Amino acid sequence: MAAHLIVLLLFSVLKGVHSITTVSKVSVEAGKSISIPCLYESQYKNHVKYLCEGYYWTYCRYAVKTNKPDPSGKYLISDDKKQNIFTVTINKLTVKNTYYWCAVEIDNGPDHGQYFQLSVISGTPSLYVDHQRITGYIEESITIRCHHSNSGEMKWCRLGRNCVTGSSGSTDGTTVTAHMRDPNVFTVTMSGLRTKDSGWYWCAKGDIQIPVYLTVTEKPITTTTTAATTPTTATGSSTTHTVAGSGTITTVEENKEHRASFDPKILIIPLSVLTLIVIVMLFIWFIMRHKQNKAESSATAMGGDEVTYSEVRPKKKRSPKGDRKAAEVTYSTLAEMF
Repeated sequence: MAAHLIVLLLFSVLKGVHSITTVSKVSVEAGKSISIPCLYESQYKNHVKYLCEGYYWTYCRYAVKTNKPDPSGKYLISDDKKQNIFTVTINKLTVKNTYYWCAVEIDNGPDHGQYFQLSVISGTPSLYVDHQRITGYIEESITIRCHHSNSGEMKWCRLGRNCVTGSSGSTDGTTVTAHMRDPNVFTVTMSGLRTKDSGWYWCAKGDIQIPVYLTVTEKPITTTTTAATTPTTATGSSTTHTVAGSGTITTVEENKEHRASFDPKILIIPLSVLTLIVIVMLFIWFIMRHKQNKAESSATAMGGDEVTYSEVRPKKKRSPKGDRKAAEVTYSTLAEMF
């Protein structure tokens, strides 16, 4: 194995070890993905870059090139010409995905390549981070936790720049502090971030590294507003909100038309209840009215025309025969009283 490493080092020297810089060995979990940064010299900005797979440089085969994407999607490649870094991503890792080279095509000459190795295992990697891509904000701090299970010196390095090996240091003027207070965790904190701190870094524990890409950007401004309860309609308006005490003014363009929305379904229950109440009240009124009419009709029938009778007196008369008495009845006039 030592002889193979010596051969690889010799090939690296012959193939431009100083032209490309990358990690040397990365521990990864089978089935996952990994992104590997490859830093190249500015003179190769417009050259074709590629990933070559194989233990020996002479016999490695193309995996993906910047001018020829991999149709299977197994390998991805992108070139950041501002930072002179091309990044290769290997998806759905297997134990066969082990030996690779970051390479640059050289016109009319031998290509330049730099070797790196993947240690693909089925369990937890011996060195890993929570997220391979992280975001920090200008003038603030960010903390990276590097989980490890192997022995060796712990480092925090920037690709192509210096490394911080102790409890404190700096990378390109940015303050870095580190500690190992938690078991099997190397914690790195970068303070006073600047835009130029964006780029590739790596944690290193012994001979294993794990790349981390840091993006430094402006922190988004959030404002809290109280929405009015009265629905309004506005078109093409521009509103400016000032946050008291902060000196920050946030302008919000409201170019979309806002209309008050109303759901007619919410009236179904109230209208149903109201209709039922009206029906019940009409029914009660009808029953009461019917009873009242019936009572009035009965009273009228019983009252009718009132008749007043005068006193009736019998009057005695003699019968023509003189021996018999007949009773004569005298009737008074019947008068109808209204």
